[in-house]
Amino acid sequence: MRIATWNVNSIKARLPRVEAWLDSADVDVLCLQELKCDGDAFPYGPFTDRGYEVAALGTGRWNGVAIASRVGLDDVERGLPGQPEFNGEAEPRAIAATCGGIRLWSLYVPNGRDAEDPHYTYKLEFLSALADAVPVGDAAPFALLGDMNICPTDEDLWSIADWAGTTHVTAPERDALAAVESRGLADVFPRALKHDRPFTFWDYRNLDFPKNRGMRIDLVLANPAAREAVDDAYVDRNERKGKGASDHAPVVVDLTL
Repeated sequence: MRIATWNVNSIKARLPRVEAWLDSADVDVLCLQELKCDGDAFPYGPFTDRGYEVAALGTGRWNGVAIASRVGLDDVERGLPGQPEFNGEAEPRAIAATCGGIRLWSLYVPNGRDAEDPHYTYKLEFLSALADAVPVGDAAPFALLGDMNICPTDEDLWSIADWAGTTHVTAPERDALAAVESRGLADVFPRALKHDRPFTFWDYRNLDFPKNRGMRIDLVLANPAAREAVDDAYVDRNERKGKGASDHAPVVVDLTL
């Protein structure tokens, strides 16, 4: 089974690229983030035409998540249990389904904006709710996929000197991510090495992609049953190239369940 996660930064703007990628990548399950459309406005047709069932959650603004699966889409759950609100709204940032025998969450963790911003506190509260939602001791395969908006280590971005003290790299954020992992999850990638860092995000500004000034913030965290089934994992960097690309690249994981 091949699963993937991709922050598409607007599913409607990126639809031609998503369609072409589905045709070439042979993905069984695709977790999407930052749909920027209402759930009812999601372009279901191109997915169903390719044999995918889709569960989407969105409000038509800046968030939105979905799971597209051609190996079953059962027990769909929208929103985290105990998910915090921001400005009185439970934002569309989490959706789960069981697909071909593995329970998957598609997640779009809040950005945090700035350490002094209420959005930063909201981010930490969201991560705490996420940790509480992870089943402990469950023998069934389980994984969290998505844009976590956190670099796990200093080696997971192009220059810690340029980011020190900002969101995505602060100690409380990393501690909150570690608390999620402490529930029995592990990154499908080994901790990134300086000579081989699989970045997943490059800002549109300042020629960051051509200069490879990237960050690894799109993660797949798996429990033992899922991690032991991993045959391969890679970032499809080519999908960040060219006209109309998202600022994120897909993260792809092959499993034998």
